[in-house]
Amino acid sequence: MESIERMNEPEVTRWTQATVYPDMWVDPDEDPRESDAESVDERSTLLDGLRHYRLTMEMKCAGLDAEQMAVRAVPPSTMSLLGLVRHMAEDERHFRRLAGEDSPRIYRTAEDRDGDWNGATADPAVVEDAWRQWRAEMELTDRFIARFPDLGTRPGGDAQLRDILVMQIAEYARHCGHADLLRERIDGRVGQ
Repeated sequence: MESIERMNEPEVTRWTQATVYPDMWVDPDEDPRESDAESVDERSTLLDGLRHYRLTMEMKCAGLDAEQMAVRAVPPSTMSLLGLVRHMAEDERHFRRLAGEDSPRIYRTAEDRDGDWNGATADPAVVEDAWRQWRAEMELTDRFIARFPDLGTRPGGDAQLRDILVMQIAEYARHCGHADLLRERIDGRVGQ
């Protein structure tokens, strides 16, 4: 017997925008993550990986309105695409905290440790703020990384910058997997 929540959901048909490979998000020639730049060393490889997953997160949210961005995964989860954008803005700050920068939280508080998820409401102003905050945090992170030519630097005292970058890439990769499922649930769009 299906749950009441499932019975009330509209039926969603799976689809893709790609025409070359039906399991891709977009065709290779239209994929903004593809670049002619060659990763020739550790730094360029790590920074390209971070760029790739940041763009993937943005692509998974493209074309959605505030209500769609705020659609929750499945009860009792509070996860949504909007929550993911807010969460990744927090994670960009967390990256810099690990690296020794004093960066207070944006959405989370001592009273609401899940503020990034709980505050992800279907309000266009909340969505606009999340995108603005995420982009600002990425820019600050990129400027922070640029200050240290040696990835072996321990700006926060404990972890090397390379290790922090790998952790950030892993966090994006993990949440891009969540974004795949959330997007498919919202409008059926599938792809890498």
